Amino acid sequence: MRAISVKNALLVLNIFFTASLCFHIGVLLGIFPNNIIWGGRTELDNWQQFEMISVGINLLFLFIVYWRQGLLPLAARPKLFRILFMLMAILFALNTIGNLFAKNPLEMWLFTPITAISCLFSYRISRD
Repeated sequence: MRAISVKNALLVLNIFFTASLCFHIGVLLGIFPNNIIWGGRTELDNWQQFEMISVGINLLFLFIVYWRQGLLPLAARPKLFRILFMLMAILFALNTIGNLFAKNPLEMWLFTPITAISCLFSYRISRD
């Protein structure tokens, strides 16, 4: 698992989270159709609220990545980063499983690999 450096794993996660944030904002603005989110289950009346949660989570993940990259002037203990990135790895593992059961093929085939890579890279960072 050490074949990829922490620096490169953080860079990839930064790109993924930035792209994901733009995507979720695009769904909220109507740029992207809402039938490709939440496993294709957009019959939910409150899908916009779920999207807002997604935006918030992506902002949180970007904050954590920036913090770990040293781009924010905040002190942190390595143990805190290990815990945060392990929690992210667990969340992405669960998200990957959920994406495998998505009704929308785009979500299944495009987002499953992205969440799987995010899981592996978050785990890699947590082991540093």
